[in-house]
Amino acid sequence: MRLYSMPSSGNSYKVRLLLALLGQGAEVVDCEYGSANLAQAKSVLPYGKVPALVLDDGRTLGESDAILWYLGEGTDFIPTDAISRAQMLGWMFWEQYNHEPVIAVRAALLTYPDRAAQATPERLADLLDRGHGVLQVIEDRLSGRNWLAGDHATLADICLYGYTHTAGERGGFDMARFPAINRWLDRLAGLPGYVGIDD
Repeated sequence: MRLYSMPSSGNSYKVRLLLALLGQGAEVVDCEYGSANLAQAKSVLPYGKVPALVLDDGRTLGESDAILWYLGEGTDFIPTDAISRAQMLGWMFWEQYNHEPVIAVRAALLTYPDRAAQATPERLADLLDRGHGVLQVIEDRLSGRNWLAGDHATLADICLYGYTHTAGERGGFDMARFPAINRWLDRLAGLPGYVGIDD
């Protein structure tokens, strides 16, 4: 398999992390913003963006959570119980609709030079406030439980880990306010095969 992946992107990292946790190999093509690799890969990318996974037979999958589902099929990362599986999917949908547009966007505004003009004080303050609210939803869910859905790590945990684990460092969120999240981040980082975003 070949994975077109943006090294600094939480969406790309989710896929690299699951591959590592599953012990599956893939050729990784780094496609950072503005890179020649990204320009060359455009014709391969189903939605014109990374990540994209090219399978051994040449078919290509796009969208990080769809790729997670494909890779997770038949593994313990997808619960067999219908309710836990639906809860897992609910968290994955919520991540792309509520979490990523706030947590990842604020980090991007603070990280990427080409986004600096959009990083107005008003917008950053709004994203900070909304982001703390988003993180509180996860904190509330994890209070008294180890994982987001079911009794072990699922795709939901990997999905939300992607941008949450760098929310303080890259996004400036006050992670000290979220002790249950911090314990959950440590549990995920302790899983066999774990790799960090910069590994």
